[in-house]
Amino acid sequence: MKASELVELSIEELAAKSRDMRAELFNAKVKRSTGQLENTARLMLLRRDIARVETVLTQKREAGQ
Repeated sequence: MKASELVELSIEELAAKSRDMRAELFNAKVKRSTGQLENTARLMLLRRDIARVETVLTQKREAGQ
């Protein structure tokens, strides 16, 4: 997911996306610990995407949008 795509979303949409991605990350971590996760690179991608969403969300909140 690109930051340019995230900038177009509203604060509420970004917050919802962050919650969904955090839940997905949690589920992936559980699957990894039980040995069921096939794509371990997905964990890194999820963490980076969450960071992107949180960065854009912080910028929008500070800008007062």
